[in-house]
Amino acid sequence: MSDPAHSPAPHTGLTKAEVAERVARGEVNDVPVRSSRSTAEIVRANVFTRFNAIIGVLFLIILVVGPIQDGLFGFVIVANTAIGIIQELRAKKTLDSLAVIGEAKPTVRRDGVPTAIGTGEIVLGDLIELGPGDKCVVDGEVVEADGLEIDESLLTGEADPVLKKPGDKVMSGSFVVAGGGAHTATKVGREAYAAQLAEEASRFTLVHSELRTGISQILKYVTWMMLPTAVGLVISQLVVQGHDWKEAVRRMVAGIVPMVPEGLVLLTSVAFAIGVIRLGRKQCLVQELPAIEGLARVDTVCLDKTGTLTEGGMDVSELRVLLKSADEAYVRQVLGALGESDPRPNASLQAIIDAYPDGSGWRCTESLPFSSARKYSGAAFNGPDAESSNWLLGAPDVLLPDGHPSLSEVEQLNAQGLRVLLLARAERELDDPRVVEDVRPTALVVLEQRLRPDAGETLRYFARQDVSAKVISGDNAVSVGAVAAKLGLPGAEAPVDARKLPAEKESMAEALEGGAVFGRVTPQQKRDMVAALQSRGHTVAMTGDGVNDVLALKDADIGVSMGSGSEATRAVAQIVLLNNSFATLPSVVAEGRRVIGNITRVATLFLTKTVYSVLLAILVICSRVPYPFLPRHLTLLSTLTIGVPAFFLALAPNTERAKPHFVRRVMRYAVPAGLIAGLATFAAYLVSRAYYTGTDTLAAETSVATLTLFLISMWVLAIIARPYTWWRIALVLAMGLGFLVVLATPWLQRFFALKLVGTTMPWTAVAISAVAAVALELVWRLVGRRFPA
Repeated sequence: MSDPAHSPAPHTGLTKAEVAERVARGEVNDVPVRSSRSTAEIVRANVFTRFNAIIGVLFLIILVVGPIQDGLFGFVIVANTAIGIIQELRAKKTLDSLAVIGEAKPTVRRDGVPTAIGTGEIVLGDLIELGPGDKCVVDGEVVEADGLEIDESLLTGEADPVLKKPGDKVMSGSFVVAGGGAHTATKVGREAYAAQLAEEASRFTLVHSELRTGISQILKYVTWMMLPTAVGLVISQLVVQGHDWKEAVRRMVAGIVPMVPEGLVLLTSVAFAIGVIRLGRKQCLVQELPAIEGLARVDTVCLDKTGTLTEGGMDVSELRVLLKSADEAYVRQVLGALGESDPRPNASLQAIIDAYPDGSGWRCTESLPFSSARKYSGAAFNGPDAESSNWLLGAPDVLLPDGHPSLSEVEQLNAQGLRVLLLARAERELDDPRVVEDVRPTALVVLEQRLRPDAGETLRYFARQDVSAKVISGDNAVSVGAVAAKLGLPGAEAPVDARKLPAEKESMAEALEGGAVFGRVTPQQKRDMVAALQSRGHTVAMTGDGVNDVLALKDADIGVSMGSGSEATRAVAQIVLLNNSFATLPSVVAEGRRVIGNITRVATLFLTKTVYSVLLAILVICSRVPYPFLPRHLTLLSTLTIGVPAFFLALAPNTERAKPHFVRRVMRYAVPAGLIAGLATFAAYLVSRAYYTGTDTLAAETSVATLTLFLISMWVLAIIARPYTWWRIALVLAMGLGFLVVLATPWLQRFFALKLVGTTMPWTAVAISAVAAVALELVWRLVGRRFPA
């Protein structure tokens, strides 16, 4: 708190010449705040992968032994890598452009004039103004303070705000919860340790994702299987082929290449990148890529009422004078003076300023800024008649004792969804901890909140998607309940006063499970509520725009901030809705579900191929027969039954809520499908070896095995593509038609070394494939019942 009457003249900050001098010396806050990886990092991450290295070595081997058509898989890798780089660069461009829009613009005072500048333009010694919700972007020392309270919990873990006075230190990464002031920058750029931490924490990342972790786990197991299999194949093929080592090497490469689910990593990156681009078009900034995945897994969303269900602005609809000795004109003057006493009014006080702009004649001698923890603000005045008076403005149920007659009137107004503030005269000094005792209620200020027109439909969307919505607000519970009821939120008719909630986590979680609307929630309680819900196994998203939401946003699985929210909320949130529209959230949820559901779907395709490739290699080694395929055959099969269809399926709409245990859910289908495909293909190959006689029959045997594996793989694709739509049916038919074109075109037959001899064995292959298809259907249903996801 400060006394404006005796406060020193405000500091003017640096002059233009001093700023230029510091810039020339390099004393600039030059920490690059990037939301995405650099172009070099993107190229490096997509090119230098474990599997590109494996495939690259195998490609070089084929270049040595020839022919080139057996090296087609190498060109597929080049194409995949190029697609991955292009898509991620597009995502980077979208992210970087949105990050500029959402970037914090601190206000610095230069030559006595406040100016909003980018964080990178701050120089050493700059005077930076602070107000509620502002994030401290550099380390500094307080030079002006007016009830300045700073929350350093994100740095120190200490939950209580710290009251700052001139001379106190300010750390970058902390944020203002009440009051205002200014500090000089004492450490800029990389000298500010907390700024380095913030840079690392806010950098665009592809890690900490169950999806990507699961895929990495699968790839690790595949790598372990490949090495011994490759050695076994080389030895067996050299023994079988005699002295034709080139043919043996070709067959070995053919056995190893399909084990690598290389397109799975690519498709995951592409699906995420396209998700970022799609959301970017809707003015949604995804600050951490896995947030798309996280929001898709959410089953509970906690909503702050103000700025989420309601628009930021409010209107004074009524003024009810309670004190008989005070007339309305006098009360209006007090309210006007209170408005003038706060240089950074919140939405409620701004509505009062707009309604009662005249506070002339009243001189503020002391001020108490609004705090979401206190739920009131105050000021001390010398009135026009030279009388001194102390006034409080805040929540009636906080300023008045239980059972006060005015509270029943407040309850009636709250039940209509109106927000009510109490203007009360305090008998004690503002810095007295018991200032709210013995206050004289003077007037009720009735505020009307503007409901967001799209909030109702968004709540209904969450209800349809089995996502539980909890409205958590610092406002009066009855008022919040009335607003939520107008929007059709189930359970809004029984709002809960958070002051009566148990502090113990288990009991609080039980109360949260049963309720939908909670009022009078403190910032610390919001954090505790998120932890309580998480303790019950819920994946929690938290939305908010004020400083009172910061701690809960940080602790939630997914934090969602409004673009117009405070710098602090935007800094800790994973998703920022730059258009301030709560209605954008369904798009984010839908995008996440599309990405995860589709990657799970196509991963089954890729890993089925891995399983049957490993099985075929083992069977060939054990039976000491030539490996049935050349690399070109498996390149053709992979392209038609996996590569092309997976690309389309990965980008298709998908509204199924994401489920945990990605690896288990994929492998429970991929393993039996791969075993059936491998056994059926090997059976067809052995039958054809027994049927065809004479020399040089391997080409005919290979063609029969290729036809069998293609038909079975097509059936796996047909199962994965369900439920059918016109384009999914067209996709499956187009892939089948592609194979028929290869079989019917002479030069393609020669290129892919495919020629079906006679009619008996081709029809035998069809019959074996039909039996395998029936087995696939039965196993699919059995697995679905025995091992539900």
